[in-house]
Amino acid sequence: MWLDIFSIASAIDKVNMLAVALLMLCAVSTQALDNGLGRTPPMGWMTWERFRCNTDCKNDPYNCVSEKLVMQMADRMVEDGYKDAGYQYINIDDCWSNKQRDAQGRLQSDPVRFPSGIKALADYVHSRGLKFGIYGDYGTKTCGGYPGSLNHLELDAQTFASWGVDSLKLDGCYSNVSTMKTGYPEMTKYLNATGRPILFSCSWPDYERAFHIPINYTSVADNCNIWRNYNDIQDSWDSVTGIIKYYGDNQKTLVPVAGPGHFNDPDMLIIGNKGLNVNQSNAQMAMWAIFAAPLLMSNDLRNIQPVYRDILLNKEVIRINQDPAGKMGKKMLEFGSVEVWLRPLQYYEEWAIVFLNQDTKIQTVTLKLSQLGFSYMMGYELREILTHKEVGHVDRHQELNFTVPALGALMYYAYDSS
Repeated sequence: MWLDIFSIASAIDKVNMLAVALLMLCAVSTQALDNGLGRTPPMGWMTWERFRCNTDCKNDPYNCVSEKLVMQMADRMVEDGYKDAGYQYINIDDCWSNKQRDAQGRLQSDPVRFPSGIKALADYVHSRGLKFGIYGDYGTKTCGGYPGSLNHLELDAQTFASWGVDSLKLDGCYSNVSTMKTGYPEMTKYLNATGRPILFSCSWPDYERAFHIPINYTSVADNCNIWRNYNDIQDSWDSVTGIIKYYGDNQKTLVPVAGPGHFNDPDMLIIGNKGLNVNQSNAQMAMWAIFAAPLLMSNDLRNIQPVYRDILLNKEVIRINQDPAGKMGKKMLEFGSVEVWLRPLQYYEEWAIVFLNQDTKIQTVTLKLSQLGFSYMMGYELREILTHKEVGHVDRHQELNFTVPALGALMYYAYDSS
């Protein structure tokens, strides 16, 4: 009799423990980002690198951060083929807001540069078939000195949703970095609660890295669609290669965490500005595709040279970037100044390969595909997709010569030939 009672009590305890575990699991799941977005890396345009915090519309009306600038870029996105190629988001970065919140504590746009208001601007972007993104900051102020979201996270999430915002970049200036591991997930909760799908771009890991705080990338991936984890990109080749080096040095940490819905963000494409030549621009485009990185241009689409527009619109490279498997590539080999990067794609024996040359002279590398781990006995079809040249059928044990442009790249699409 006592055995039966103890058995029943034990069973009840197990049921209660299971119920508690399920409740805890539900509580955790409701905190995770739940917007269904970013299944492939987001593509679009952003104000920051090219236009920075230029608020001088009186003396520089053509280049100041304003609703006119954003509307013109939206027009160019549609009319010049970027939208058709997959670019979707038009994103304002810092310095869009008024210096003060309104009487209800809500953020408001600068009345001179954004006289129609952010909702009207978002409506215009939506009317062009695009999505609208905005910038905020986890701290007391943005990096440019405008109102931050600390102590206003829930209100700001609601405000952004009411404006029709589709993407939020949340920076981390003027904040206590040690609280980001709870603060960013708090914003995730509030974004979820709005019921509006808002792509969430976090700067959280970048600040923790800078302050030597261990980064919990599992939590980052649970709470963010994309995240910055290294220095801001500048308009220079040195800046691009510095980012590439960081990604190569940390690929054991970064590669496993990337996937549909959550991607590492090495920062904006600067193609079409002054800092990169054609070879270097092709290299950035290729490497960002290998990284499965967001393709967020920061340039002036109103006067970009055709050669750079063609690089940004290279549909073969974009197809690699947007591969549904969402796997990040990694550095496999080095031959002096030439690095060889490899990214697995959706289908069996389907790959993207980049040869990146950081020398000022052309370099030739001799390589067998088997050195990269290629094992398909029937061989592969190989195509160079930066210049759209067919190589043809190759055997995995065949020695191949790859002549890589100075300070540039080659990018190949390889697939089984059966």
